[in-house]
Amino acid sequence: MAFKTFSLELAGRTLSVDVGRVSAQANGAAFMHYGDTTVLSTATASEKPRDGIDFFPLSVEYEEKLYSVGKIPGGFNKREGKASENAILTSRVIDRPMRPLFPKDYRNDVTLNNLVMSVDPECRPELVAMLGSAIATSISDIPFCGPCATTQVGLINGEFIINPNQEQWKNGDMQLTVASTSEKVIMIEAGANEVPEAKMIEAIYKAHEINQTIIAWINEIVAEVGKPKHEYESCAIPEELFAKMKEIVTPEEMEFAVFTDEKQKREENIRVITEKLEEAFAENEEWLAILGEAIYQYEKKTVRKMILKDHKRPDGREITQIRSLAAEVDIIPRVHGSSMFTRGQTQICDVCTLAPLSEVQKIDGLDDNETSKRYMHHYNFPAYSVGETKVSRGPGRREIGHGALAERALIPVLPSEEEFPYAIRCVSETFESNGSTSMASTCASCMSLMAAGVPIKKMVAGISCGLVTGETDDDFILLTDIQGLEDFFGDMDFKVTGTTDGITAIQMDIKIHGLTRPIVEGAIARCREARLFIMDNCMKKAIAEPRKEISKYAPKIVQISIDPDKIGDVVGQKGKTINEIIARTGVKIDITDDGKVSVCGTDKAMMDKACEMIKIIVTDFEEGQIFKGKVVSIKEFGAFIEFAPGKEGMVHISKIAKERINHVEDVLTLGDTVTVVCLGKDKMGRISFSMKDVAQQ
Repeated sequence: MAFKTFSLELAGRTLSVDVGRVSAQANGAAFMHYGDTTVLSTATASEKPRDGIDFFPLSVEYEEKLYSVGKIPGGFNKREGKASENAILTSRVIDRPMRPLFPKDYRNDVTLNNLVMSVDPECRPELVAMLGSAIATSISDIPFCGPCATTQVGLINGEFIINPNQEQWKNGDMQLTVASTSEKVIMIEAGANEVPEAKMIEAIYKAHEINQTIIAWINEIVAEVGKPKHEYESCAIPEELFAKMKEIVTPEEMEFAVFTDEKQKREENIRVITEKLEEAFAENEEWLAILGEAIYQYEKKTVRKMILKDHKRPDGREITQIRSLAAEVDIIPRVHGSSMFTRGQTQICDVCTLAPLSEVQKIDGLDDNETSKRYMHHYNFPAYSVGETKVSRGPGRREIGHGALAERALIPVLPSEEEFPYAIRCVSETFESNGSTSMASTCASCMSLMAAGVPIKKMVAGISCGLVTGETDDDFILLTDIQGLEDFFGDMDFKVTGTTDGITAIQMDIKIHGLTRPIVEGAIARCREARLFIMDNCMKKAIAEPRKEISKYAPKIVQISIDPDKIGDVVGQKGKTINEIIARTGVKIDITDDGKVSVCGTDKAMMDKACEMIKIIVTDFEEGQIFKGKVVSIKEFGAFIEFAPGKEGMVHISKIAKERINHVEDVLTLGDTVTVVCLGKDKMGRISFSMKDVAQQ
């Protein structure tokens, strides 16, 4: 194919794509340029479906190469290691709008790879990769019901910024990513500083409008260079199998099996049905091979029909009803803060840990402005939480994504470093799971922060809204607080977190080809109503506001400010002075370039002593100042007094006592602690002290 370039003016910059220039052996390749940001996006598919699976095997990769920002990776190997958290989250954001647009019966392996090759801070590479994946797949021969497009929106001083640069994205009041098809919104991801619901909806549909321009452009590219879509082997369940199953297990029997508020009881009922059908089809190996997927589909159709037509939920709740709630704090002794939040059969225990700012997470990424992270939220999902047995292999992409969502939800209400000079880590342990553990993690971590004495500005809660759709756009029903079954069989998992005043985070997953505006508006409104209910009727009963004091087990931190020019005096040659202060007091000391000194410890007296030492070291000495010090050296003409680590002054023999003495040793011995008054500096530039004149001061 001949090399062609297509261009579009987008948000004041030129977006272009080279097709046919590179990676000709991929099914589709888009060499993307936006400003000076360059990303190679490719789409590849296997020739045949993967055997023995009942899902679409899509893999999305976002590769951050540090050469793209002129860096050499750290570490011994000097190679990029495992994917960063940002890369994993970006891969998930690309996956979510793309996955529903592939055929439901497609089982060929598909990989979307995005290689970041250069980064212009004015044009975020994450956005370029999202657009590149859509273009590469659309022009490929891979079956795909696209195209889709993505736009990002920031908010600065109340004004929307379309496709903001790195600085605007980081410092604005909103980080919104919206993907659309030509008709509907298909994905929403947001972090926000308590943005009101109406403002958020306005931003979503501003992005949706811009996406239509991009989609029209992609359609032009496809018309000119797109490949015909290849045929594939369908993995759809035969209708005759469904018909035979309904003869053996009637719709009424399936309805009875799935409609219970106990997950374990439902699973037992389905197991009995499965055994019954396996026995009936024992002679038909072809049907037995796909029976598990067929039962899943039968169960799904039953649940969807009952919800949509009869407004009947599997556990008997009303459409807007939240499951039973419970919350408590201080369930784990000796930690800095802990809480447990339970919603139905979803239960999260969250533990908060406070540490000095030196414990912030260091980040080696593509954004030079973001090199550390002060607040960390980690989420764990062990197999026992869903009654399964599986060896733990560490957090996967789902766990990292859930932790990041809860983290994003709480960042807007955290105190500044000046107000609360701590690094903060919250860990959410999933004790039990039956839907929306990420929202339970948000509630639990909010309470553990308050229990730890972190002065958060407002309480944050989160909830998920589900959806079941019919044959038309107007035929749908929204479900408040979806459980696992409603998530699996429904069309949407719309998570929203926020305070009483606005939204702090959104994450929307869907399985259909987009949402209408009434669905989006209804889901956002339903989530607001639910999160306020959770705060008022559950969380505030456990802990209504942050504690005034941090735990006695948490490190205490005192901050003082010094002249930045005196930092070297405090540190000393090769760190000698500061290490001596630490050795004498047992504290931990952090100093920033602007002269902010944080003294961290558990013994207040030692912390005060360390602060006093630092203040003495940075003091410009004047006559009349009183110090206490230790005799560290004795000479014939006097004694040297160390009044702070690395700081010494001399008391002349004539200034030791009021009466005349012949030998310094007659009054002083090494190690004595004495009180002295500063007389200024002697002819040699040394600080001169007097012991005998102290009483006169």
